Amino acid sequence: MKASGTLREYKVVGRLLPSAKNPAPPPLRKMKKASGETVYCGLVHEKTPQKVKNFGIWLRYDSRSGTHNMYREYRDLTTSAAVTQCYRDMGARHRARAHSIQIMKVQIIAANKCRRPAIKQFHDSKIKFPLPHRVLRRQHKPRFTTKRPNTFF
Repeated sequence: MKASGTLREYKVVGRLLPSAKNPAPPPLRKMKKASGETVYCGLVHEKTPQKVKNFGIWLRYDSRSGTHNMYREYRDLTTSAAVTQCYRDMGARHRARAHSIQIMKVQIIAANKCRRPAIKQFHDSKIKFPLPHRVLRRQHKPRFTTKRPNTFF
């Protein structure tokens, strides 16, 4: 598997091939490709893509020394973006290639259930960020002035 670009989530529904014994087989979510046919394949859309959520991702990956299970947390807008972030992070921190990573489960985690301090630090209601190097926009900038512009406040 190659994980280039932003990943997308699809829902695939299949069924057994119709036969004389079973002319209208029910749709199934988990089945072998060889013993059936694809009924539906569609993109899964996020319910609230404008809201930031905490995602817990359970995964298994093969490293140079063996197979490891792992739980990771990410903050993102969509499930597919969180999984993309996970693949990038695993490649950077553990040198794990996309073909050696298996995502077992992805779940939205409530703020009080988060375990990782890197995610918990954003749950402060009075969070503040510095505003370094604020440059005046051209329409607010004076054409001529007696002192040099100061972008550090």
